[in-house]
Amino acid sequence: MMKQLLVVFLCVAAITVACAAATTQVSSTAFATNGPYAKAPALGIHIGTLPHGPFDAITDVGGVKVGQVTHIVGSGKLVPGVGPVRTGITAIIPRPDIWHHHLWAAVWPLNGNGEMTGTLWINESGWLETPIALTDTLSIGRVDDGIISWLLSHNPQIGLKEDVPLPVAAEVNDDFLNDQRGRHNTAADAVVALDAAAGGPVAQGDVGAGTGAVAYAFHGGIGTASRVTAKEDGAYTVGVLVNANTFARREDFRVDGVPVGANINDLQPYQGKHSEGSIIIVVATDAPLLHQQLIDLAKRAALGLARTGASSREGSGDIIIAFSTANVVPYASDQRTFQTTVMDRAFLNPVFVAGIEATDEAIVNAILASHTMTGRDGNTVFALPHDRLMSIMHRYGR
Repeated sequence: MMKQLLVVFLCVAAITVACAAATTQVSSTAFATNGPYAKAPALGIHIGTLPHGPFDAITDVGGVKVGQVTHIVGSGKLVPGVGPVRTGITAIIPRPDIWHHHLWAAVWPLNGNGEMTGTLWINESGWLETPIALTDTLSIGRVDDGIISWLLSHNPQIGLKEDVPLPVAAEVNDDFLNDQRGRHNTAADAVVALDAAAGGPVAQGDVGAGTGAVAYAFHGGIGTASRVTAKEDGAYTVGVLVNANTFARREDFRVDGVPVGANINDLQPYQGKHSEGSIIIVVATDAPLLHQQLIDLAKRAALGLARTGASSREGSGDIIIAFSTANVVPYASDQRTFQTTVMDRAFLNPVFVAGIEATDEAIVNAILASHTMTGRDGNTVFALPHDRLMSIMHRYGR
């Protein structure tokens, strides 16, 4: 019989940002050096050249909210369908009432050994009309169903006088730690994660969909970061959230160009060949970009992934979705045409740089925030030791 699951809800609440003398005061939880709010800048590591936003998170893009549900239940030998359970859901709401106020979006698979539902319509229409939810592989259908339930509850005319949605749910395989056969992320959990979505600092690491993730043979998971372009370049914000499950090849891991992984040979979770893993990357911006420009931004996010050492191997599902909050694509308008604002391509480079840097740091933050965790069959993934990280960084002049 299925044991009742203990559900830990990690709801991210907004915190107050007070501005005085052009200085932004931010709660220390947004920049802790350990735990779910650990950030590279708090350790003195600033990746790239651009500044981050107030929360150094995808929620620095106005209107974007994140909510999470985490399942950590049981220990010991795997009982398929029962546990141990190490998984969860991470939900992103790009804007209030996205169903009636679509936004320009694009999806680009760097390597397609993975799944993100709803992407055919996004790339056909050029817009996004539903929230985004991240989960584990075998739960993707249930989470997709939960997004539909949430949309129906907020939009009573769906399927009657209004069209029907094609939700966006994306997955990574967390079966090294988690009982995947149990499909422990339910439709009801997806609704809870969406209802919990809020602005402000975002919990990272072994939370939500990243609970059972492994990245570069460390405990990976959810990470987020942002970058803001210079005033003369539009002062646009690019925020990134990742579920880093790149798995093996510790030796590839780099932080700000430093070969950190090659200098930490112990704390390995397994011997021999294992899954090549995956990563889901969500890129948000308030820069006024159209569909094709968002594909270009998604491609640049892949360069940020590469900077951390990833090579997008054949067995990985590396899928990137990008959206812009700058415009509204109206729902079922009676007007034959509508107006939208778009950046001239000649001015895109600073936004591309912001996407690269934010993706790079988001992946590092995912690993910085995670803790050592033991899951099914005693499988253990270790946290990146911060003291050894800093020693290595100093050794390389950082």
